[in-house]
Amino acid sequence: MRRLYLDKNLQLTFCVTLMAILGVSSIIPALPDIMTGLHMSPVQIGLVISVFTLPGILVSPLVGILADRIGRKVILVPSLFIFGCFGFFCFFAQSMEQLLILRFMQGLGAGPLGVIYGTLIGDLYQGDERGQAMGYNASVLAIGTAAFPGLGGALAMLGWNYPFLLPLIAIPLGLVIATQLDTPEPTSSGSLKNYFRDAFQLMKTRQVLSLFATTMATFIVLYGPIVTYLPILLSHRFHASPVSIGMVFLISSGFTGMAAFQLGRLSSRFSHRFLLGSAGLLYGLAMLLIPMTPSIWFVIPAVMCFGLAQGLNIPTVMTMLTTIAPMEQRGAFMAANGLTLRLAQTVAPLLMGGIYSLFGIQAVYMGGLLCALVILLLAFFCIQD
Repeated sequence: MRRLYLDKNLQLTFCVTLMAILGVSSIIPALPDIMTGLHMSPVQIGLVISVFTLPGILVSPLVGILADRIGRKVILVPSLFIFGCFGFFCFFAQSMEQLLILRFMQGLGAGPLGVIYGTLIGDLYQGDERGQAMGYNASVLAIGTAAFPGLGGALAMLGWNYPFLLPLIAIPLGLVIATQLDTPEPTSSGSLKNYFRDAFQLMKTRQVLSLFATTMATFIVLYGPIVTYLPILLSHRFHASPVSIGMVFLISSGFTGMAAFQLGRLSSRFSHRFLLGSAGLLYGLAMLLIPMTPSIWFVIPAVMCFGLAQGLNIPTVMTMLTTIAPMEQRGAFMAANGLTLRLAQTVAPLLMGGIYSLFGIQAVYMGGLLCALVILLLAFFCIQD
């Protein structure tokens, strides 16, 4: 099997993937400092993430349709420019209201990125190579998830707003994508009515709906107990610095990368159902261990479990969806999954913020445990190989 990670098109797709996660990952360690700098409460801080992910809910369906009908690059390049410009403008925010408005605008550019990178991999590769490419891409995602908090934490030592310099990278990337990315484009000769009919016919199967539900539960765990409230727990309970918080996320993402990089090999030995069920068990273990940790060092086994779960779960779901969807509806499938993902990203901080305000930090992780149970049950009772 050829070394896919040397393929120029896959490398450019890796870069799009990194931009798709930059908008949240790079500011995770800075959340406590943003709270202080802009006088936000632990309940309000979730809005910094939610208003960024909310546009993805609004634009994902349209993005998928347009990507299938007029092409992938036509949507991708302007999205990178919007993401980069408004992300940089966040650096200059003087109040919570200004930051939230700019984050919303940045999210309009970020929304299409998460839809298109999976679509591109589905377009470029077939069979075993597709699963391998998804695994490599998930490894890159994990590397970014690891590196961006560390980089963002280091920048946050200069000031809460310095991590917002990083989105500028998206602007030159957009120029490179426009001139260098070679990817097949779908044919759209059929009517729009037939396009919707065919896409919905495939999406309403139990298999696809179960995969969407798995995505929902996964990202509620990620953006609630982990992204939003793990930094707050570490800061309040152990007085952890932004750099220390970034290192915790680095460890988690390292284990995600290791699991995802081996996904091609694991998929040849174990069923998709087994991989997703194992992920559900690991998520549950992480949710049980994190709130009981007596020191920042004892949180490491928990985030290792979480990282392994991510590496098994996300690329497996993406591979299954892109395999089910034909090229002419693949953008719609990725858009529907992206819509589910963004809905979870948006709801999770708000939902967990309400749970936190009513019942405390322990209840947040019990909510995550419930989501882990949902993933486990879906894997063994609803998903077929």
